[in-house]
Amino acid sequence: MINTGSNFKEAVKRQPVVNMGERHEQLRKVYLETPEKARIIDGAKTSSVAVPASKALYTEVTPRNADKSYAVGVHTAVGGESDFPVPGDILCAALASCLDSTLRIIANRLGVTLTKLEVTAEAEMDVHGTLRFDDSVPVGFQNIRLNVELDTEKPVQEALLNAMLNAAEHSCVIIQTLRNAPEISVARAPQKLRDAETDTASAA
Repeated sequence: MINTGSNFKEAVKRQPVVNMGERHEQLRKVYLETPEKARIIDGAKTSSVAVPASKALYTEVTPRNADKSYAVGVHTAVGGESDFPVPGDILCAALASCLDSTLRIIANRLGVTLTKLEVTAEAEMDVHGTLRFDDSVPVGFQNIRLNVELDTEKPVQEALLNAMLNAAEHSCVIIQTLRNAPEISVARAPQKLRDAETDTASAA
């Protein structure tokens, strides 16, 4: 069941017949004229409004373009409860949904009607590294597996199905990001003074 409220379901129902080839050709013209429009920024933000920052086992995150936040838990392997999706699950969700979406687009461009599409993602790791129990173990997932199940309305040659999957793998942004790690910067915003400190400073 889709847990996104009525807006998503309504959007799916309202979707007209889409020709991705035509849409991409329009985008090609736009990007040729103004290349800077091809640069995009996706994002997400956590918050301590609903979940106090003193609570170690839970947080909430709101993806950009979302109208609600999502609960995030901590895996039992690192001391949590695993009672809500953990960050690794969310990473797998990004992988599965990215490959799924890319396959849908490619199938549309090739005129192949899909009647079923399921992408399963699993990420495996040894937590000794992240817990600093053994610094020889790298921090991060050591193995990620993706499995695709799809059916088509009409029989399609295996060669074409394999070509579709290869093309989707090539164009899947999340897969390629993990394979070609980008530069990641981490910065801390200046700490805001507590109310008491502010009052003391004002009185002085």
